[in-house]
Amino acid sequence: MKDRAQGGFTLIELMIVVVVVAILTTLAYPSYMDYVRKSRRSDAMNALASVRIEQEKWRANNVSFTTNLSSLGLLSVSTEGYYTIAIPAATASSFAATATPQGAQVGDNCGTFAADRNGPDYTGTNADADCWER
Repeated sequence: MKDRAQGGFTLIELMIVVVVVAILTTLAYPSYMDYVRKSRRSDAMNALASVRIEQEKWRANNVSFTTNLSSLGLLSVSTEGYYTIAIPAATASSFAATATPQGAQVGDNCGTFAADRNGPDYTGTNADADCWER
């Protein structure tokens, strides 16, 4: 009878593979999370765009803009739920709207997004022009 040699991997070889995979995961995970946070920024941009559109509709029928999101038919949370939406100021000629990160989006480097009647507002927020790029 022929003697067969056992085929397969040794425990040491398997442990080396596990260590290499763990190192690669440790290096890739932060980049992956940055990519995910960046993709979620569109949630804030879309919510602020909706506020701008609804404010213009409101202003067409009223003497000033409103600070009440429910008057505009909007919720205080963005569509995907990563940002809290607010209108801290409104006058007859302008308004300010903000999108503040919440939940998993809190660690994002861009922080709070802001917009006014004319579009993105880079003053007084952490979100600069680079953060608004998609």
